Amino acid sequence: MLRKDKEIYPFLTLIRGAKMIKNANWIKPVINMKNIAPLFKREFDVKKEVKKATLTITAMGVYDAFLNGEKIGNYIMAPGWTVYEKRHQYQSYDIKDMIREQNCLTVLVAAGWYRSKMPGWDVKKLRTNYLLPPAIIGEIEIEYADGEIETIITDLEWKVSESPLLYCTIYDGEIYDANHTANKFGDVEFIETDKSVLIPQEGEIIREQERIKPASFFVTPNGEKVLDFGQNITGYVEFTVNAKIGDKVLLTCAEILDKDGNVYNINYRSAKSQIEYYCITGVQTHKPSLTFYGFRYIHIDEFPNEVNPDDFTAIVVHSDMKRTGKISCGKPILNRFFKNARWGQKDNYLDVPTDCPQRDERLGWTGDAQVFIKAAAYQYDIEKFFEKWLKDLAADQAESGKVGMVIPDVIFDDFISAAWGDAACVCPWELYKAYGNPQILENQFESMKKWVDYIGTVTKDEYLWIGGFHCGDWLALDVEDKRNCFGGSDRDLIASVYYFYSTQILVKAGYVLERDVSKYEELEQRIHEKLKKMYATYKTQTEHILALHFDFTPDREKTIADLVKMIQDNGDCLTTGFVGTPLILHVLSDNGYADLAYTLLLQERFPSWLFSVKMGATTIWERWDCLEEDGSPNKQGMVSYNHYAYGSVMDWVYGVAAGIKPIEEFAGYKKISIAPVPDKRIGWIDAELETRCGKVRSMWWYDGDSVRYEIETPAPAVITINDKIYEVEKGTYMF
Repeated sequence: MLRKDKEIYPFLTLIRGAKMIKNANWIKPVINMKNIAPLFKREFDVKKEVKKATLTITAMGVYDAFLNGEKIGNYIMAPGWTVYEKRHQYQSYDIKDMIREQNCLTVLVAAGWYRSKMPGWDVKKLRTNYLLPPAIIGEIEIEYADGEIETIITDLEWKVSESPLLYCTIYDGEIYDANHTANKFGDVEFIETDKSVLIPQEGEIIREQERIKPASFFVTPNGEKVLDFGQNITGYVEFTVNAKIGDKVLLTCAEILDKDGNVYNINYRSAKSQIEYYCITGVQTHKPSLTFYGFRYIHIDEFPNEVNPDDFTAIVVHSDMKRTGKISCGKPILNRFFKNARWGQKDNYLDVPTDCPQRDERLGWTGDAQVFIKAAAYQYDIEKFFEKWLKDLAADQAESGKVGMVIPDVIFDDFISAAWGDAACVCPWELYKAYGNPQILENQFESMKKWVDYIGTVTKDEYLWIGGFHCGDWLALDVEDKRNCFGGSDRDLIASVYYFYSTQILVKAGYVLERDVSKYEELEQRIHEKLKKMYATYKTQTEHILALHFDFTPDREKTIADLVKMIQDNGDCLTTGFVGTPLILHVLSDNGYADLAYTLLLQERFPSWLFSVKMGATTIWERWDCLEEDGSPNKQGMVSYNHYAYGSVMDWVYGVAAGIKPIEEFAGYKKISIAPVPDKRIGWIDAELETRCGKVRSMWWYDGDSVRYEIETPAPAVITINDKIYEVEKGTYMF
């Protein structure tokens, strides 16, 4: 387990210096440096013994801070991404051991999320700060051994220079000229802006997590020199080169090769995703630090000498979440899928739950977040990560109650969609169930109410959500036209189901917080009654799934039988999109068809989870058909090979196949439901989950035609084996 103390994270959030940052000033360069990242500088002397020294700082952009040439802390892409005009994080670092008699503090600031342009979107509709200048605010507080306290704030004593970082944005990458030394320092000036929005660090920090050496180096049929790191990651490449002044290194990212084995990155759209580096003379090592990339392959466009793969390292970067879930089984291809789902989460949990880490998007799509959050909470400890993001959701929520498609809402789209905006209710509830912290519900309760109330103001029917835009069952395969991303399910039906779902969650949250939710209890009942009345027949897999899962079908037996037939008639394959996919295996196993649920999970033909694995995927795809069966890339304009939404099936794997579930009345696994569902085709499963109460483990394996179970629980549990129920205390049990 990683220790989260100042040895690992040399920053503190509740210290005296952090409270003083609002007495400092926002400063920016006097001259317009255009695309060049400025390097701010402050020199100071220390003549006495230092007891404590703290730097508190943030930026309009992303920053790296250095004291006497040494990087301060290990936070990458600080200060992270929030709704800056309402919630702007600052960080505090313990710098006592870095202090000398004569000191020079420098701060390098790049565009980051704050000031990068947003390629691929209509700039006129965007909330973007890219026209604003780079700026910093901060202070150093030094407490001497004799009790004296000295404070150095950002003021006009600071100086600023152009840096070697000539260009750096989120989507395009960086241009770095190692010959462009920062030696012409000029003046700074103040920016008048609201400092009340400054808040201490809330989310998990982003940091370098793993280092991966190339799996291979090869030349493609088109003559391209390519490094394959064997895994689709989020991060950047570090390289060492022996060069001379004027030599250039140019690297371009890609996720896949085409069917002929050539580099393919058309799916990046307008994102250049490059590292451009101009060398000095001699051996030098470089890596970006103020941007990030999504890639598996690196195309070496230019390099001054022979390529040695040992001189390259891929560095994995994501929010520093503790891994809590581990699972494996007797089917190697399924184990690879489990790994892909975990990588998809890591790669896309970089301060906000993004949809993808590579193309000109990388936004916090609410729909992706809510369909995956239950699975996410099995794989990693996401409480702190999501608490911060949900506060931004509430901050960005309109007075009317509407919730944007992405958070932070940088696109300001007029389209509001069910299953996307419902993240306002679904995400807090799933966090509460997983971690048992009612403060999460307290923080978000007003936001949850506003969302449910908003639906009531925009619907054409009092007890259904009729009308509006809606993304439907996004990317479902039940339509003939591949350009139709909305799927074939009735979008009003989906919207009305989510109206019911969010209202139901709001009522449950009200019970936990002991609030009067009688108004919403009645609303919940009326919506459910109307669903039963209005939606009694179903045409798609997803419509059947919703009717069964939310119990509004008038004939459960017929509905499940029809769903089973649809799946079987489709060659034991699903056709569901973002809405139906997270629920399909649950509906089957809940209604006596666990064997068919396993058949879908183990299906290797298109469309299926394992089709992508069979085609070489190392993360989860955005579409079921990101690659055609002959290896050709999907030519649609929206194709990512590193999404996580369809990895939502992992909650069924942990919660049903292995059988580990929280009980709502005992949130946070204070009492645990353990009801594994075995299948001989995978032979065995071994799953463990680190909960707030300790480690729970569920293992089963086939011994001939018999099944043996080993279960470890850290808390009282309800264990169900072959329909027999055992109420047990914490301990280890064999069946």
